[in-house]
Amino acid sequence: MSTANYLPILYFAVMAAILPVAAIGLLSFVRPSKPTPTKLSPYECGIAAPTEAFDHRFSVRYYLIAVLFVVFDVETIFLFPWAVMYHRLRLFGLIEMLVFLVILVVGYVYAWRRGALTWA
Repeated sequence: MSTANYLPILYFAVMAAILPVAAIGLLSFVRPSKPTPTKLSPYECGIAAPTEAFDHRFSVRYYLIAVLFVVFDVETIFLFPWAVMYHRLRLFGLIEMLVFLVILVVGYVYAWRRGALTWA
């Protein structure tokens, strides 16, 4: 293989690095910036926050359930490419997806048995 085959990849990587930085830099000059105490104060749904954010602690379960949701959500995203390529993969793809789903279900049952999905 010659290095010419890698030029599109290099071009894509350079553009992926330059474009976001250039866009953020350009927009920082264009956008209006008039900060006031009202604009800088935190609010939720148009209502001022009744307490400071660090006044109370969150339970670790809150973060655990959030991480478990992200993990299982991202893993189930892998079902879409498999469904698109199902006719080409045939039996091999079916067995691979069954192994993937078994691992996913075992992880879900493990988290459920350990009580990670109970909120209280």
